[in-house]
Amino acid sequence: MSSEEIRALMSAAPNDRLIWNTPLSEEHAARLVAACAPAPGARIVDLGSGWGELLMRLVESAPGSTGDGVETDPEAVARGRALAGRRGLAERVRFHEVPAAEWPEKDYDLAVSIGASHAWPGGTTEALAALRATVRPGGRVLFGEGFWEREPDAAALAGLGAEPGDFGSLLDLIRQAEAAGLRPLQVTAADRREWDLFESDANIGRGERWALAHPDHPLHDGVVAAVDERRTGYYGGYRGTFGLAYLVLSA
Repeated sequence: MSSEEIRALMSAAPNDRLIWNTPLSEEHAARLVAACAPAPGARIVDLGSGWGELLMRLVESAPGSTGDGVETDPEAVARGRALAGRRGLAERVRFHEVPAAEWPEKDYDLAVSIGASHAWPGGTTEALAALRATVRPGGRVLFGEGFWEREPDAAALAGLGAEPGDFGSLLDLIRQAEAAGLRPLQVTAADRREWDLFESDANIGRGERWALAHPDHPLHDGVVAAVDERRTGYYGGYRGTFGLAYLVLSA
């Protein structure tokens, strides 16, 4: 039984129940787009874009704007290109299979990176510095990053596979953004319902649905075990302890 095969079965890109690979409601996403407020003709980049749903909505909100989706997962890139084509955005939204930390272009009006700080060797601090350097003076950054809502206990750390120092408080995250030369315009966090629906549609739900549909598959028991591990980690560990913040920042 291959752990890689099980991981692939539960991966996000082929999961059509997910609009984006992050805990985010439609109303919350609309608020983020409004706060980013890209102007007509804006240049936008999403570093670690996944299949670029939020990038496409930002581009759609600003006539004549263009977007670069930077992503290393080929399945996510393929899904993004297909979505862009169906929505008439193939000439305005381009996807690039390049690591986020290696993307060279600058002077964007808006740079986005959600849940992708691990793409930079220095994590959050280096990601914020890179995003600041990617936008023009007066540009904006949308940064999504984890934080501790409360002091993590052993169950939360085990559920996430994290160490206490991997994240700080929400205020710590805001201070890191300020230290990078970015000023917060809007700070929001995924709420409990967004997290629960995301987990139910993502790893836990996708694996459970697949196992129910394939009771005799050689990977069935492995998928069930992976689902149980994820469920225990979420509901018995980091739910209510680990949060995800969305910071709209001005450079």
